[in-house]
Amino acid sequence: MSTDADIDFSSLPQVDQTARTPHQRRPRFDGDISELPDRACWALQQLLTRRYISAEADQDLYSWVLEYRAQLSVRLCELDLILRITDGSDIAFIEQARYESARGAKLLRREPLGTYDSILALHLAQMTRATGGQAVLISREEVHGLFAGVLNDVDRDTVTFTARIDAAITRLAGLEILRKTRDDEDSYTVSPVINAVMTASVIAELQQQFELLLSGGAAPERDDQEAAQDG
Repeated sequence: MSTDADIDFSSLPQVDQTARTPHQRRPRFDGDISELPDRACWALQQLLTRRYISAEADQDLYSWVLEYRAQLSVRLCELDLILRITDGSDIAFIEQARYESARGAKLLRREPLGTYDSILALHLAQMTRATGGQAVLISREEVHGLFAGVLNDVDRDTVTFTARIDAAITRLAGLEILRKTRDDEDSYTVSPVINAVMTASVIAELQQQFELLLSGGAAPERDDQEAAQDG
């Protein structure tokens, strides 16, 4: 009969205490042959249908994006899409890959941002960058003040001009870039997502459009993927 002294414990196989228990995936529906875990599938679906995913709004979903980042990136690249994750602001979104192809299809098609939507996004991005990441609070009146110098021929009518700015506020509020404060219906905080989707190159291009408006010209309408998804 052997004793503990007779056993060479160093020769025994090692057990990984951190390893996960293998999970047998069950099909979610008839014909489901996915190779990804359910959470990865759900994260992929949300990335394709939402403008962005934030840890602040949906911690679980954002954590799944991080956990399956490599697999999701592969699936998206197969569709000419790129996964962008901004670790500083905990935001994930996708953008269309840009390259010349006679057979490639642009899958990421969203309602375009108008000129005033884009220009307002420009100002908000500049303001948040200037504060070094601190929360920015802005009122409806202050937003209108950002457009005070616009002199283009199309919007000389005060009523129409005011309506365009209000529409831009509504648009960016719908995208959750502007969030109404609880205390004042006409005051907003600026979401940190603006820093994730507005790169230096986008800001520079939009600044040119704004200067064109200031000089009395009409800035061209921009596609949403260029105005608010260049990451």
